[in-house]
Amino acid sequence: MYVVYVLQDGKGKFYKGLTNNIHRRLAEHRRGKTITTSRMTGLDVVYMEEYKEFDEARKREIYLKKAAGRRFLKNKVN
Repeated sequence: MYVVYVLQDGKGKFYKGLTNNIHRRLAEHRRGKTITTSRMTGLDVVYMEEYKEFDEARKREIYLKKAAGRRFLKNKVN
């Protein structure tokens, strides 16, 4: 199972990612193991989707990182 997830920091900035172990990955983010999220404070998971196939999950992650995906998240999260 693969999870596409979106984190939001206290300033409203988003981080989009993909993993096959969401608990491990979130722990890594909170410990500062990822360069991008190490500078973000107050991280919360604001959106998640599960996929059986990696290719499907990767396509969705790429979509969320583009303008249309950012608009989708803005409407979904806020």
